[in-house]
Order: sequence, then structure tokens, then C-alpha cells
Amino acid sequence: MSTVVTETAPPPPPPSPSASLGRSYRWLLITIGFLAIVSSVRVISGANEIDSVGTIQAALIATCPILLAALGGLWAERAGVVNIGLEGQMILGTWGAAYFTYYYGPWVGLIGAALMGAVGGILHAIATVTFGVDHIVSGVALNIIGAGAVAFLAEAYFRDLEGGGIKQLTGLETPPRVDIPWLGDAAADLAAKHWFMISDLAAVVAALTRNMSIMVYLVAALVFFTAWVLWKTTFGLRLRSCGENPQAAETLGVNVYVFKYVAVIISGVFAGLGGYMLVLVSSSGFVTGQTGGRGYIGLAAMIFGNWRPFGAAGAATMFGYTDAMQLRNADAVHALLLLVAVLLFVFTLLRVRQGDRKNAILFGAVGIAFLVWYLLSDEVPREFAGMTPYVATLLVLALGTQRLRMPAADGKPYRKGQAG
Repeated sequence: MSTVVTETAPPPPPPSPSASLGRSYRWLLITIGFLAIVSSVRVISGANEIDSVGTIQAALIATCPILLAALGGLWAERAGVVNIGLEGQMILGTWGAAYFTYYYGPWVGLIGAALMGAVGGILHAIATVTFGVDHIVSGVALNIIGAGAVAFLAEAYFRDLEGGGIKQLTGLETPPRVDIPWLGDAAADLAAKHWFMISDLAAVVAALTRNMSIMVYLVAALVFFTAWVLWKTTFGLRLRSCGENPQAAETLGVNVYVFKYVAVIISGVFAGLGGYMLVLVSSSGFVTGQTGGRGYIGLAAMIFGNWRPFGAAGAATMFGYTDAMQLRNADAVHALLLLVAVLLFVFTLLRVRQGDRKNAILFGAVGIAFLVWYLLSDEVPREFAGMTPYVATLLVLALGTQRLRMPAADGKPYRKGQAG
């Protein structure tokens, strides 16, 4: 009976132009509001480094590996496969990026990193989809295998190379950079005037047009590509159906195994590209263990982004920004406390408007704690600055997951023929 209803029910009407315009208007207001908050904090604290051109560039570069891991997790989990192995796939990608770039250049290195990540995705798919291994167990095992395999491969292949060693390979050619001097220099001059909001917006423009890696633009394009494929195509609809109700998808003729395999392999490709970013954009070469848990942070960004590409991009940007802040001066890191406090107060007001008093009190209490910390201190210990990405991860997962909805069949075992 339920199958007949599913097949004969008319499709939902497409969103009206006014609804799409309303969503665009809402996101525009959110962007302007966030820019106003950052600019206000900058003016109040006097910490101009909080959103300087250098800070924004560092934040964008730090965001990309996390965002690629988040997109990888999104592809897998939308098909119903939990991919804890993102960290291991990213580690494999770092070796693939270094090896193929050394011999063939950065563009072949990009393909090599993607292929190494895909190998990790295939291993995870075989274990979880074909043999039904618990997804968490398979992911943890993949992380261990990835770290061990790369340590062995680095010692075996990089030890005797120029710039190489048993744990590193430096002197690699990097991908091209985008530089628009007339626009970037003008925007940088405007940013240096420290005008309210105008200079902050100019800093963003300057960061994107002054010696910025082309990979940042490619990662942004992959966000839009993911959103289009998963939500605007028949392929994406079928893939997401495998993560919501694979039994119903099977009755409609969807080969659930194939879609799960494709999704997990693509997930590995994205994670491998995250490793490429770490080797050739975020740093000056390959070093074993350089992922630093970013695969796990990407998984947290995906969750906080509610399993959606633009939500994951926003969360990854927040994590990347906190990661970049540890490289800034002490005043900028201290001002970050005030920024966090203000944002928490905004979330408190939103929860009050929605009638969610319990979470409003929780957000407000944490916001007050950060405000008191800012008012009673002159600087943040350097050790804490290095912990900010991980503290932000815990804070987001503790406070921001109450209203999230994961795919209904995410992580659940599936066997062909269950629908019958």
C-alpha cells in the first residue's frame, strides 16, 4: 500500500520565484548582519587583525581542507553510509598529492590525491556495503590503515629524493594563483582605512584577488556542484533516497548498492583533495601526520551544517577561521572572545523568538561566560589559541545539534531484498 502511494503521489510543486527570492533575501540579510557584527567587534576591540586581508586569506586556505572533508562526509551520509574514515582518506590524499606532484606536476598531483582518496573510499565501501561491517568500526580501521600505509610509503618512496626524507617531501610545485592587481590593491588600500563595514568588505575582496590559490575557487565550485547534483538531478534524488529509505528505493528499481558505492568513492575523492590542499596550498610540502584531525573536524562541520553543502561550508569557514586565528597576534585572538560572545547572544535571541527557552538559556549562559572572560583578561594564552579549532568543534556540537536532522537510514545496515 505504501509503495503504491509513493509511486502515484504527485511530485511536490517547484518553489515559486517569490520563495526563492525570499531565501536569497534572507541569506543576504544574514551576510550583512554577520559583517556588521564582525566590524563592530573590530571597532570596539581595536583589533584590526581580526578580519584583515591576511587573516581572511589564511582563514580561506585553512577552511578548504575542512570543507572538502565535510563535502566528502555529506556525499557518503546522504547515501546512508557513515564515513568516519575521512581522516584516513585525507592522509592517503596527502601522499598521492606529494608523489604525483613531484614527478608530474601539480595538476597530475591533484588527480593522484583524488585517486588515493578513492582507494580509501573503495575499501570503506567494500567493508560497509558489501560485507555489512559496522560503519564506525570500518572508518576507525581505515584511519589506522591510512596513517600506517602513508608512513610506510613515505619512507619507501621519499627517502632518497631531493628535498625528501622518511617523513617529508618538500620543494613541490604549487598550483597557480589568482592575482588581479588593480582590484586587489585598490581593495587593500580601502581595507587599510578601517572604515565600518566598508573596509571589512574590501578586505574580503582583496583577499580573493591578491595572490590567492586557484584551489580556493575550485573548492567553492565543488560546493555548488554538490548542491546541484544532490538536489537538482535525478541521480541526486536516487542517491539521497538510499540514505532515507533504501528499501523503498529498491522497490522503485534503484540499485542501492551501486549508489552507495558511488557515494562513498566520491566521498573518498573529496577527502583526498583535502589532503592535496594541505600539501600544496596550506603548507610548503608533505609531512606525515599533517592532517591534524581535520577529517574529524570536517565531519563535525557536516553535522553542524545539517547535512547540506552550504551549511557545511558555513561551519567549515568558522572552523577554518578559528584555525587561522592562532597565527594572528594576541589582540586579535583576544577579540575573538568578544566575537563569540556577541554571536552567542544573537543565537540566544533567535531561540527566544522560536520559544526554545531551554537552549536560549544555555546559549546566553555560555555567551556571558565568554563576555566575562573578555572583560577580565588582557590576552588569551598562546596554548589556547592553538586549541581554538577543537574547542570550537566541541562548542558547536554541544550547542548546535538540537535541531539537526540526519538522513533517516544513515549508518543503518542494508541488505538487498529486505523490501520484500
